Amino acid sequence: MSEIREFKPRVDLMKPIFGVLVFFLYLFLLAPLLIVFVISFSSNQFLSFPPEGFTLDWYKALPEQRAFTEGMKVSLIVAAAVTAIVLVIGVPAALAIDRFKFKSTGAVLSFFLSPLLVPSIVLGLGMVLLFSPLGLTNTYTGIIIGHVAITFPFVVRTTLMSLATSDTSCESAARVLGAGPWTVFRRVTLPIIQPGVIAGGVIAFIVSFDEAVIALFVAESGLPTLPVQVLRYVENSADAAVAALSVILILFSLLVVVIVERVMGLRKAL
Repeated sequence: MSEIREFKPRVDLMKPIFGVLVFFLYLFLLAPLLIVFVISFSSNQFLSFPPEGFTLDWYKALPEQRAFTEGMKVSLIVAAAVTAIVLVIGVPAALAIDRFKFKSTGAVLSFFLSPLLVPSIVLGLGMVLLFSPLGLTNTYTGIIIGHVAITFPFVVRTTLMSLATSDTSCESAARVLGAGPWTVFRRVTLPIIQPGVIAGGVIAFIVSFDEAVIALFVAESGLPTLPVQVLRYVENSADAAVAALSVILILFSLLVVVIVERVMGLRKAL
């Protein structure tokens, strides 16, 4: 008993130390976001920290930045289309891998996940060499195909994880009761794997919206996405309009997280 009593204070002493370390770790990770947030209200004509004054002029000027509005339009269209496509093809692919076991299952899964292992610049270069003869550069089709390639693995992975951690025995019961394959999928399977599907869709949308390298190669001169427009703007200007845009995008990401949390719980989805 004496040894236990001597050990407890040591454990209690480590708790505040661990809490302080976690606090500084979060502060280190969030510091860039906090600095961008402060700079977005800066009255300085150039990006600098700390700001000399505070103003909302940079937010008011954003609607007048045609490059940003056009890039936002392209990015939203591409991200929405990519999310729909990868869900339509990714969920059945994950179900096929999970249900139909064959000798090359591992090879097929590795092939589907391989875009995660290849650097984006290599994928972008390969795509521009492939798309140029086909006339797909500077088109929505080319951008969407490129983004589908890099977001498809996320949907497959999250759906497979949802299948592996869920009880799908009720599917057999539904078939015994006379339900057809489509009815079983729509009324039984899809609700079961819904967390993984939603998580994969959210990740695919964010990755597609944020992707810059492939867009630079495939459609930089014709249909630049928002990340490409931001890179162009930073090359020519150094004001806080980019910081204001960054804050809006951060708030948009937080809104997506809050919606997922409210609808089904963030931990359950991820």
